[in-house]
Amino acid sequence: MSQTKSPYAENADLPALRRIGAQVRERLAANPAVYKVPTDKAELFAVGDFMSAEECTKMRALIDAVAKPSYVFDVDYSEGYRTSYSGDVDPNDPFIRKISRRIDDLLGIDPEFGETIQGQRYMPGQEFQPHCDWFHYGTSYWDMEMARGGQRSFTTMVFLNEVEAGGTTDFVELDIAIEPKPGVLLIWNNAKPDGHTNLDTLHAGRPVITGCKYVITKWYRTKTWT
Repeated sequence: MSQTKSPYAENADLPALRRIGAQVRERLAANPAVYKVPTDKAELFAVGDFMSAEECTKMRALIDAVAKPSYVFDVDYSEGYRTSYSGDVDPNDPFIRKISRRIDDLLGIDPEFGETIQGQRYMPGQEFQPHCDWFHYGTSYWDMEMARGGQRSFTTMVFLNEVEAGGTTDFVELDIAIEPKPGVLLIWNNAKPDGHTNLDTLHAGRPVITGCKYVITKWYRTKTWT
């Protein structure tokens, strides 16, 4: 798709990304349960025991019920870029609504801006190679995603189980590798404080060596997601 023909300018969401970033930054800073990962290159946070052991067990079962080969824009599964299994859990399930609202309330973002929670399962050898969660201008999916909710502002991810070996989430530009710990929530701003998308949020789900890995992810947009 030609960039010049896109009705959605690359920087159209800058004011919203700045506003949401400032709002969430202030809210998380006031919460003693939130740990800010020490780096000047990106805004990355963690919350321990965000989900209980029982909630993690229930969520893993729901992921198993919907998991299928993971999808990546413009990349075929057979190319090996993202080899996990994933699926959107039922947003109308009362349990899912409870977890989703808990994330909304922590960040203070309008629930209408949040995408449906996606569950992911990684078996031995499966991975998600380095990528950013924000949308790249000029791609085949740019206009569609801008029309259905705009740029992704924040990413939230909850680890649901221990992994025997492998399966770290690596922020490759930050030189940070995070081991899966059940119930831990990760949060990061996909933009810089000035609203420009942040290349330093490049991250990867490293291959599981032994065991399996379950996570859920919820992304937030700059406006109502449809």
